[in-house]
Amino acid sequence: MRNHPPVAAYVALVSVCFFWGTVYLAIRIALESFPPALLMGVRFLSAGVVILAVAAAVKARLPSRREFAFTSLYGIITLGVGIGTLFFAIQWIPSGLAAMLTTTSPFWMVGVEALLPGGERPNLPTVGGMLIGLAGTLLLVVPDALKQGFGGVVVVSFIVLQIGCAGFALGSVLERRHNTTTHPIINGAVQELATGVVFLIPALFLQQPVKWDVKGLLAILYLILIGGVVGYSAFLYSMKHLPVSLVSVYTYVNPVVAVIIGSLIYKESFRPLDILAMLIVFAGVIVVKRYSGSKDDKGVHQNTSVVAAAN
Repeated sequence: MRNHPPVAAYVALVSVCFFWGTVYLAIRIALESFPPALLMGVRFLSAGVVILAVAAAVKARLPSRREFAFTSLYGIITLGVGIGTLFFAIQWIPSGLAAMLTTTSPFWMVGVEALLPGGERPNLPTVGGMLIGLAGTLLLVVPDALKQGFGGVVVVSFIVLQIGCAGFALGSVLERRHNTTTHPIINGAVQELATGVVFLIPALFLQQPVKWDVKGLLAILYLILIGGVVGYSAFLYSMKHLPVSLVSVYTYVNPVVAVIIGSLIYKESFRPLDILAMLIVFAGVIVVKRYSGSKDDKGVHQNTSVVAAAN
């Protein structure tokens, strides 16, 4: 008799799809009270310290000095560049639009993998999928570029977020190639710790104005507990019991949730054209995932620390 995945695994996947889609608005709310560098520092440093403290208490294997150094570096590239740009861009554009503009990450992953030594070169269908996704992304950006000019907030945010996607892809690929026996959760905590320190030190020296209010503090707490602890636990559980291809559906659902939540709660503008653009981008991602075939289950599991830290 075939073993069917437990119902709890599907519930966990639904939780990932929903909760990780809400973090974009949570970031925007938190940014109304805290400057980006301080928010990044507090959010990542606190999460990293808590997880490493628990790991030390249960006597889990901690990384060696060499592993710690490389994991920290890859974390700074992935989270510092990849997620740091998101924290800045959400100050300028709606959180839902920011979520849609980051759906290009799979294209950057394929491109970075191809450029690095020993990486797999994309085949013709994969390139076609990337071009489809690019067309959808341009459909999101071009109308505002024509209205605001190329110095407008949407175009600038698009460029900033693509730099972030490239950084996220580079750090993810380097981390996946890094030979380590340390558990992915521990690696994720090290990455968060290093990124938190990198952002917190300049944030303390800059001394930008901070608005200590309940709304901002609750938003940070939400990012740490719901986006990180609950979301990541659900992600790991679903990865353990469900096919990777099924779990990856969250990458399509998260932007939709972000757009809906931003529209309902914060009245963020959302045009019918955006729906068409988002569908085109998703079509491109599906083609790339279907024909690239370069990421096996092992590679995906090695990257769970990166995915969790991002949320």
